[in-house]
Amino acid sequence: MCGIIGYIGDRKASEVLISGLSHLEYRGYDSSGIALMRGSDVQIFKAQGKLKNLIEILKDKEDVCSSAHIGIGHIRWATHGLPTTINAHPHTCDCKSLILVHNGIIENYQELKEELTALGCHFVSQTDTEVAAHLIAHEYGKTKNLLKAMQQAVKKIKGAFAFCAIHKNEPDRIVVAKRNAPLVIGVGQDENFIASDIPAIIEYTKKAIYLSDGQVGVVKKNSIEIYDENDLITQNKIENLPFEAIAISKMGYKHFMLKEIHEQSDVVRNVLSGKLISHDDKIKLEEFKLTPEKIKKIQRVQIVACGTSLHAGMVGKYIIERYAGIPTDVEPSSEYIYRETIADENTLVIGISQSGETADTITAIKQVKEKNSHIIIITNRADSTMARLADSLLPVSAGIEVSVAATKSYMAQLISLYMLAIYLMEQKGIEKYHDEIVNLKQELIELPNKIEALLENTNDIKLLAKKYSSYKDFIFIARGINFPSALEGALKLKEISYINATGYGAGELKHGPIAMLDENMPVLAILNQGVVYDKVLSNCEEARARQAKLIGVADYVAPKDKDLFDDLILIPHVSDILSPALNIIVLQLLAYYIAEYLGKDVDQPRNLAKSVTVE
Repeated sequence: MCGIIGYIGDRKASEVLISGLSHLEYRGYDSSGIALMRGSDVQIFKAQGKLKNLIEILKDKEDVCSSAHIGIGHIRWATHGLPTTINAHPHTCDCKSLILVHNGIIENYQELKEELTALGCHFVSQTDTEVAAHLIAHEYGKTKNLLKAMQQAVKKIKGAFAFCAIHKNEPDRIVVAKRNAPLVIGVGQDENFIASDIPAIIEYTKKAIYLSDGQVGVVKKNSIEIYDENDLITQNKIENLPFEAIAISKMGYKHFMLKEIHEQSDVVRNVLSGKLISHDDKIKLEEFKLTPEKIKKIQRVQIVACGTSLHAGMVGKYIIERYAGIPTDVEPSSEYIYRETIADENTLVIGISQSGETADTITAIKQVKEKNSHIIIITNRADSTMARLADSLLPVSAGIEVSVAATKSYMAQLISLYMLAIYLMEQKGIEKYHDEIVNLKQELIELPNKIEALLENTNDIKLLAKKYSSYKDFIFIARGINFPSALEGALKLKEISYINATGYGAGELKHGPIAMLDENMPVLAILNQGVVYDKVLSNCEEARARQAKLIGVADYVAPKDKDLFDDLILIPHVSDILSPALNIIVLQLLAYYIAEYLGKDVDQPRNLAKSVTVE
């Protein structure tokens, strides 16, 4: 959730650190800080709020900034302690010799803090990170070696961490450590970089070393040494980074979110590429490692995910059960990990995550791997922790997503799940839906063009956004395969506009939520031609009878029913089974334009983080 950057080389460290942190802002944060080292002198600068506040402080520190070539930096998303300057990273020890930045959560920090306090350590912040700084400094007092101090300290720490530390007595190195939190070392020529995510370093290097859990590294200007959890030196592969610097450019759009919404047609093409050739051909999923014989033995599918990915999984349940005929459960990872894990070798477990670093989902995957279930990961980051845990991997190829609110990654997840459901059906030899699948494949091939047609004229959605931007509450309703669309549409609106939006199954409206309906409560109904169309229409009439403002999103509404709605947004015609892929674009745009009209920070909404790396 937080962001780490480190640099050692000949460049101005401050410039690299600030640039790196600016490319990590999408992760969500509430304070920032850097530490710059010049010989044995280390200067720490911190600021509450946005990165621009830190940049303002550094304007008067040119003497330090111009001469420091080693440094570490951090943007913090508050977990332990308020988002204040004191709680901002970097943190240090009593003697101010060791400086540390940290991502993750130290679960036993209270016990460690009591032990260190008894040893004479004094704490100034409310953070668990300061405890780690004192602990490493305490171990350094015994070893006089930063590497050994880090190795000894991490053995006493429970929880998740990515550490990046420097010490005044060892001004030629940065020592790093990782467990259940992302950390990558960028490899350069006469310089090296450290970051919690690729965007921070992509403009400087295209090569990187990914640390594994339990590893500790010593990063110098001209060398990198990695040690395993037994303190033995090991060799990690140098890999090519999958992104280009242009991927984190707005390309003329006002916000990354709007750019990423408009990229969804190409995202669909990328997901389909090489997998769906024509409507007459079978789906090709070379990354899926189960044989047809083993697929036929699958008795149960479990989908674990969080947030937006969870909503994609709910659509996945609908299509897997329909076409592959396999009972499918969808559960938030945060709930799944705290109950009995019921799975076996005949269970297919699908983990979904944009970043591939979602802590709850990683824990769920680790738990279910012990049951010998086959794990397939759907992620936008083939270099992630979850991808490395996978038995099979479906990279969604959406490109880097900068805006905190997920849009194009959701679309990529949806299409990947359609591909997987059809693939499972075909591998099982099910013929029941053959003609329907042929039509669905053709629709998938045509989908990018329909997305582009929808995005070509968004004036009606803009007007709708302005009209409803003053409302404090919103309800989204749908049934069937679009119930998850209602949940995701409500999530998008609340994420970036802070309007209290809630999604419901339309049939549940009369079982409680209908009590909230009056002229001050807009209700957005998603209704497409299909088995539940008439039922949703009936639910709309119930809402209108309570004087609620009624908005329809549909591919068709009969002329006699149009007067039921205050406002109506029509999407290109699409079958009910594929309609979530078009409906969601309307909901994304509506949320975006409402938030923009209200002057909200669209790409970096308050309190949110792009990659949730703590449970």
